[in-house]
Amino acid sequence: MTKEPFEFLKSIEETPSPSGFEQPVQRIVRRRMKKYADHIQTDVHGNVIASLNSKGKPRVMLAGHCDQIGLMIKYIDDDGYLFVVPIGGLDPTVLPGTRVTIHTQNGPLEGVIGRRPVHLLKPEERGAKVEMRELWVDIGIRGRKEVEKKVALADPITFRLGLERFGDNMITSPGLDNKIGVFVVMEALRMAKARRLQCALFSVSTVQEEIGLRGATTACFGIEPQVGIAVDVTHATDYPDIDKRSFGSVKMGGGPCIAVGANINPTVADLLISTAKAKKIPYQIEAEPRGTGTDANAMQISRSGVAAGLVSVPNRYMHTQVEMVSLTDLENTARLLCETVARITPKTDFIPS
Repeated sequence: MTKEPFEFLKSIEETPSPSGFEQPVQRIVRRRMKKYADHIQTDVHGNVIASLNSKGKPRVMLAGHCDQIGLMIKYIDDDGYLFVVPIGGLDPTVLPGTRVTIHTQNGPLEGVIGRRPVHLLKPEERGAKVEMRELWVDIGIRGRKEVEKKVALADPITFRLGLERFGDNMITSPGLDNKIGVFVVMEALRMAKARRLQCALFSVSTVQEEIGLRGATTACFGIEPQVGIAVDVTHATDYPDIDKRSFGSVKMGGGPCIAVGANINPTVADLLISTAKAKKIPYQIEAEPRGTGTDANAMQISRSGVAAGLVSVPNRYMHTQVEMVSLTDLENTARLLCETVARITPKTDFIPS
């Protein structure tokens, strides 16, 4: 990956964007895409929409959601400890001992998530399920009045942000789910700028996916595409303690995963697969027998229906502080989308036969 795309990826990964608080990362997306898109707009929901050849046919929407999981301050006790509720799907088991950042109106504030240490747990409590109410955020300041000078109820909290490059062309960072989807759809548009597209292309950084596919729902209604392809992450299964009989075989570095199933238009799936074969882009197939819980689900049932597709990047340790993806997979996913979009013409028929 060349320097400019990598710096864009790094900047969005190191900018907070919990659901409902995505605008700092959306500002970065708008600034970067000004030199590549014909037009950029932000809708009332906060989705950022970059377009190319907007008068072309059919209208194609690529969606990657920019929001990440997080926490929100719900209560401050008399001693100044912060009690929190999750934004999106968080496993409390991974939280104790975590360094976090509280994003206040006066800037970021560091804290840690505390819990009684193992020495002070009763025998029956050891190994028991961790409850959110048993955890707190400690910012190192005593007393509610003093703490309230620094933070406020409803301030969002994220894992301490940062992107590390390591191993065999891998990166690790909180929030790879799914800021890498934003990177991919915007990178696909950047690549497509050099092509003579017949279709209209709308690459969208959607908001609030983690709390119900909300941004994709409104953006798709507004754009009114005939084709919609979501880019998200999927669970890699190439590490210990995964039952591949239940979850399939998904390898890091094995290329983008192309979904096939009820949520996916057959022509879109066939077009993605045939493009991957023609351009010698490695790919994997992911069986999805029902709605996928991704932006593809929201797009498919928008208005009178959209020909939906889903391309996913393998991710280890999803919804933790150390999510992990392959830079090679990111590049191949962007290439696949660019090449696929370049093949879509007004004559492409997406009606299932």
